[in-house]
Amino acid sequence: MPVYDKVGIIGCGTMGAGIAEVCARKGVLVRAAVASADSARRGRGRLLKSLDSAVRKGRTTEVEREEILGRISFTTDLGAFEDYGFVIESVTEDITAKLTVFSLLDKTMNRPDAVLATNTSSLPVARIAAATASPERVVGVHFFNPAPALPLVEIVSSLLTGDDTRRAAERFVRETLGKTPVHAPDRAGFIVNSLLIPYLLAAIRMLETGVAAGAVDDAMVLGCSHPMGPLRLADLIGLDTVVAIAEALHGEFREPQYAPPPLLRRMVDVGILGRKTKKGFYAYD
Repeated sequence: MPVYDKVGIIGCGTMGAGIAEVCARKGVLVRAAVASADSARRGRGRLLKSLDSAVRKGRTTEVEREEILGRISFTTDLGAFEDYGFVIESVTEDITAKLTVFSLLDKTMNRPDAVLATNTSSLPVARIAAATASPERVVGVHFFNPAPALPLVEIVSSLLTGDDTRRAAERFVRETLGKTPVHAPDRAGFIVNSLLIPYLLAAIRMLETGVAAGAVDDAMVLGCSHPMGPLRLADLIGLDTVVAIAEALHGEFREPQYAPPPLLRRMVDVGILGRKTKKGFYAYD
């Protein structure tokens, strides 16, 4: 079984930056592929914000922060991953974008044991794998936001994923990153989002009936011991991401509880996306 001392990450948005930090904290060299120099600047800004927060809270020293940053580099060329053994795709939750990435990766990654992982939160891994000539190398490796803090990673094997690929992904997550892998079925939403998204949508529908956001969240925090209410959690995840996962669930199962409520759709349509835009069900500084 290979040991991966360097990892490629495609995309450096909220999740891509979080995964990059997780890997770099464990001594892994990270190369992040982004669309432009401006994307690299924004990605580095996300990393700095997270690491500066960790320094302020005493979880990371300033020396460690610089060491972590020093392990992360950026590129705009997917050909830079030619000799890499493990690459994680973390672009927008859009099937067309992901198929394009995997088609290109399949042509550039030459190692026969290379693992092509997708961080999709809802899309079929088998469909993504089918965009490659070697679908047995493709596996779902689904991290959760914020990736540096949350210990769970869903390992999603499709009908096409090879056993060696699945074992390599599990070993990397468990032994290299120190995360807890859970094997999930290749169905929309996998395990966590299949349970979580209907709960979040139910809270939004309750808001539509006139119940105050604070009342909904306080009820679940104080009455059910949840660490965060459903509306604040939706803001943290990103309302656009919630819609994307809900649409994937509804598209596959056609159950009413998976349909995005009108309020949620309208918020996303006008760019109210939660914490990432500083406005969602709550306002954020």
